[in-house]
Amino acid sequence: MKVGVLQFFGWADRRIPLQSVYERAIERFEVMDSAGYDAVWLAEHHFSGYSVCPSVHMMATMAAARTQRLRIGTAVSLAPFYNPLRLAEEVALLDVLSGGRVNWGAGRGFSPREFAAFGVPPAESAARFHEAVDVVLKAWTQERLSHADQYFRYEDVEVLPKPIQAPHPPVWMAATSDAAIDWAASCGFSILMDPHCTRADLAAKRSHYGEQMAASGFSAQGRDIPMARLIAVGRSAEQAEAVARRGAEWTVGSYIGARGEGDPVERYVNEVILHGEPGAVVDQILALKETAQLNYLLCAPLSQTSFDLITDEVLPRIA
Repeated sequence: MKVGVLQFFGWADRRIPLQSVYERAIERFEVMDSAGYDAVWLAEHHFSGYSVCPSVHMMATMAAARTQRLRIGTAVSLAPFYNPLRLAEEVALLDVLSGGRVNWGAGRGFSPREFAAFGVPPAESAARFHEAVDVVLKAWTQERLSHADQYFRYEDVEVLPKPIQAPHPPVWMAATSDAAIDWAASCGFSILMDPHCTRADLAAKRSHYGEQMAASGFSAQGRDIPMARLIAVGRSAEQAEAVARRGAEWTVGSYIGARGEGDPVERYVNEVILHGEPGAVVDQILALKETAQLNYLLCAPLSQTSFDLITDEVLPRIA
């Protein structure tokens, strides 16, 4: 099983300098590089203390400079908010500067706050996302790009640099809804699976993806399908549950909001977050391997202690 880290940049305590959030993340990059993680995946969010990393590409450049072997993923580049030529340039340049270590994850986004601030109508988000992905892949693989579609038109543009990885960096599409999974599968894309769905939903979505891939003439076999999971690890089950509950409250209150039926915090604690002592968390991960076809765990630690225990006591038993 491959293991990566989904790195958020939460600023929960406004009494501490924002700079310290970035300093802690950079320290983690260096630990990941030597500990055996496959990749760090950087989360892009805007206009919220939930995760203060508005440019995953700038942060990825720092990660590349501080590491030697660690792959560097975007989770995700929020494609509807970019001119796709600029997006293609930035990710290609990152691939060059990192020596060909980029994993490109692209997503549509879902925050009304972000769409409103960037002036992108939510009703256009899927179409803009799909077209942006098309432009980026053309820009990386064609010597000169001409494109004319609903939102973007280019004529004979030479996009430089090209990525080091040929024909381009490995690509994943963030897919949460059935519609997003269906589109990704219809195009033969690998997918990134989000940290907010329940474990049961994760298994159902993974099965649905495999079925849709087969129906479209593709195979999901042998693909890395990163599944992001919020994780709280402690020296006791009680300590871990307390971290999980704080993480759930922060996630619901600062960004996600109440969704679905029942208490959303309890939903996160009981059905979403993996939590417990290291051995218990290992067991929960191995259960997902059986029920959800987990082959690439994308850890989102809910505390520094969780990250340390995952690195020291969980990673060696699953990777």
